Amino acid sequence: PKAVFSHPTADAMAVAAAGETPPLQANYVFGRAWPDLNEGLSYTDTFRGADAETTASLINFYSENYKSSAPLPGWIHRIRNGQITVDGQVVTDPDMILREGSKLVYHRLAWKEPFAPHLLQVLYEDDDMVALNKPSGLQVLPKGIFQQRTVLAQLQWKEWKMPPSSCSKRKNVQLHPVPVHRLGRGTSGLLLCAKTKLAKVQLASYFAEGAANAEKKRDGTEVGKERKISKFYRALVTGILEHDGDVVTQPIGLVHYPGVAEGLYVACSSGKPAMSKVCVLERLAHQNQTLVQVEIHSGRPHQIRIHLAYIGHPLVDDPLYCIGGQPKFHDLESTSTDISFAYDGGYERPLQPVPGDCGYHLHAHWLVLSHPTTNK
Repeated sequence: PKAVFSHPTADAMAVAAAGETPPLQANYVFGRAWPDLNEGLSYTDTFRGADAETTASLINFYSENYKSSAPLPGWIHRIRNGQITVDGQVVTDPDMILREGSKLVYHRLAWKEPFAPHLLQVLYEDDDMVALNKPSGLQVLPKGIFQQRTVLAQLQWKEWKMPPSSCSKRKNVQLHPVPVHRLGRGTSGLLLCAKTKLAKVQLASYFAEGAANAEKKRDGTEVGKERKISKFYRALVTGILEHDGDVVTQPIGLVHYPGVAEGLYVACSSGKPAMSKVCVLERLAHQNQTLVQVEIHSGRPHQIRIHLAYIGHPLVDDPLYCIGGQPKFHDLESTSTDISFAYDGGYERPLQPVPGDCGYHLHAHWLVLSHPTTNK
């Protein structure tokens, strides 16, 4: 037997009428309102003499090693603004010569993060894990402009019920639950979090196993294999799918994209294997849209968005991906220049869409898994 977690929806009564187990209802809602400003960030480095030929000065060190953070004038602005310390002392001279072993700290000033919802719905909780309903618009982990307004921050702020000190699980408990998989910022629905170190390792291994299976077989024959976890999403896509079911095995890889330092994930023949099983739920002819269920057998970033776009049916209102699983913005030359920077010294926000932009219709609808400790 496996646990089945489902976001509570209007079809619960239909499921019960069919003799199946109805979706679990939310136990409670939690969340703290976001402060107006976050707490800023500090980034620490140690200067090594081996780099002295090219990065002997303070400005050379930062402008050469952290080009993706700010252009040269932006780093000069940050230094003169007193945001860099060397061995605990504020330095405002960009041309200061660094010494072997110097400790450098860049202090990123506090900023107001864009709007994000703060309430999270708990669908299931025990001593090992928590299943949350994440709203669209809330990032899971800190990244980019969202460093505080994340699911992780809300998990850290909440006081959690922990096993009693006499319980054998007590020494295995973490300070707070942690997410064990990703959901895009614009994706809503089920998010699993581990409360213990053992559960974290076990659940992470379930997700890793799915990706490994996708690498072994890309012809769809793995779909029926017994797995420790299965993830099902609902998506609203453009156009009418001809076939009731499809298995997409298009690899996903990275390409250069302005405004995304690590690159953009797209449909790419040289990328990593990925597998998605698509099933039509309803064809909405008048809107020229189709409601589909997608079961993913791997967890590549933005996999569902890319795979559905690849087969010619991008998600409705997806600001980034178009038919073929490629970005709508085709001029992939960087639009940033060395003479323009934002108020904090960093690059101006790109005008073209980026992966974190919301608007698309994608919901993590239900999960089937073996419990990480009981295996039930």
